[in-house]
Amino acid sequence: MTGSGAHDSAMFLRIDGTPLHVRTEGGGPVCLLTGGLGSSWFDWDLVVPFLTPYRTVVRFDRPGYGLSASEPATRPAPTAAGEAARIRGVLDALGLREPCTVAGHSLAGFHVEAFARLHPGRTAGLVLLDGSVESDPRPLPAPGLRDLAARAVAGAATAVAAPYLLGPTVRGLVARATTVRHEDLAPVPLVRHCYRTGRALRALLRENACYLDMAAELDELRGAAPLPPGLPVTVLAADDGCRGSRTLDRLAEQRGLAALLGGDFRSTAPAGHLLMFDRPDAVASAILDTR
Repeated sequence: MTGSGAHDSAMFLRIDGTPLHVRTEGGGPVCLLTGGLGSSWFDWDLVVPFLTPYRTVVRFDRPGYGLSASEPATRPAPTAAGEAARIRGVLDALGLREPCTVAGHSLAGFHVEAFARLHPGRTAGLVLLDGSVESDPRPLPAPGLRDLAARAVAGAATAVAAPYLLGPTVRGLVARATTVRHEDLAPVPLVRHCYRTGRALRALLRENACYLDMAAELDELRGAAPLPPGLPVTVLAADDGCRGSRTLDRLAEQRGLAALLGGDFRSTAPAGHLLMFDRPDAVASAILDTR
């Protein structure tokens, strides 16, 4: 399969031993979309139609999310380098070996930036969509114990059916709180199917438990593996239109991230953190303009 001749398809690919749900749509140069903490493939549904006339769009569910299987219990906690390798594994399995634009939302900004640094020959552009920012990250102690605790909490909650009873409701509350629309635009049947599972809760708790470790790992990587010279980088920040300190501080963080990476800074308003719902057109433009 090549970017110029890709066909719309949904499949399961075994990446490093774990079956992942992967979708490809459109044709042309390749771009890969990966979502933030707790995100599933359908959170990009409103963005994809803006891209497919011009790009081959790849999106996938990380282990435990969406339709993807959980990783084996023996696997260590997620890392930025590991997620970069997962992105490369998805592209390799699809036969898409030409440089591509990688776009990450929120936490996944760590993943795509690590990909660009560790696999520069495979990266045509980098887009961070309201990406996570930590100015002076320090890893927490006992990562293995924290990961074990996250698994244990998820297992206990699943045993009493908490994800089945509360998962879709919590997902909806978070989506409404992080959009200016104050609604979850994801298809209700898919939300119920994907967020009633214990595997989604386990994935979320594991990623959250290692968040600062991943931020610190990326901070070290920035010193050891520079971005390729001339790589197009865009940071797109969500502006909800409020002039309170929370919004202004977040915009300043995003502007600082763009400066750190030598990239272009954009803001889009009105939009909450889940800007793929509020401004899918602006998200697509940031991706299309990067290459």
